[in-house]
Amino acid sequence: MLNIDLHSHSTVSDGVLSPSRLLAHAASRDVAALALTDHDDTAGLAEAHYQAQQENITLINGVEISVTWHNRTLHIVGLGINPEHPPLVNGLKKIREGRLERAQAIAAQLDKSGIHGSFEGASAQAGNSRLIGRTHFARFLVSQGYAKDVKSVFKKYLVKGKPGHVSHIWTSLNEAVDWIRGSGGQAVIAHPARYKIGNNLLEQLLHEFCELGGTGIEVVTSSHTPEQTRQFAQLASRMHLYASCGSDYHGPGESYFDLGRLPALPPECVPIWTKWEIPNIHKNQ
Repeated sequence: MLNIDLHSHSTVSDGVLSPSRLLAHAASRDVAALALTDHDDTAGLAEAHYQAQQENITLINGVEISVTWHNRTLHIVGLGINPEHPPLVNGLKKIREGRLERAQAIAAQLDKSGIHGSFEGASAQAGNSRLIGRTHFARFLVSQGYAKDVKSVFKKYLVKGKPGHVSHIWTSLNEAVDWIRGSGGQAVIAHPARYKIGNNLLEQLLHEFCELGGTGIEVVTSSHTPEQTRQFAQLASRMHLYASCGSDYHGPGESYFDLGRLPALPPECVPIWTKWEIPNIHKNQ
């Protein structure tokens, strides 16, 4: 089975491992090609490329962009991007500035619920002071005994209808896809089952995404059940979208799948790496 993982995170966003340690861990799991797709930031790619050379792993330049679509938050992964493309650089910078505003608002909401010091606590959890996300707040809440682990936090806090939830407007789907395509990359809808949208709205999303130039969808990902994997494999085939696979790895104890442990794409899928030039990888695997 081809060991490729196209969705992972480092301490540059909300991962537990530094870019170097992430690549070393990938090597220990016999991963042949890895995409580093930190949230709204590409600052870890240079370090990751250096370590990838030491580990003899192919590193794919990636990013995961936060998008607002129909009042919902979506994540669009960019693969094979040029991280120095000016519109991408400027767009991601603007999103990160919005993230800081959201973090302050989350802290204010938690403070109203009697949970104090969360902004400072989340900041201490973040490896990147420019990017404080909900996962950093979740780790703070775990450290203070409000939940047993990060996964449990999102059942009681930080989500709609719960303490610490804050609505936020990210960038548009059009802009995210445009930045990715303009940088030479491919746009992929990340973990589509997580959005919990009905079939009609899902069809609308896929049609709009394709019209904008999006080319891929994550079929195999850690949060998909086998039934959902089959559903999105069929949708990818029908919509002529390339299929991607990614663990969405954040670190030990916080991910459903470890690096290198993803199941294979269903046979009807056309892998997104079909036309990529990746050393030592056979395209028909």
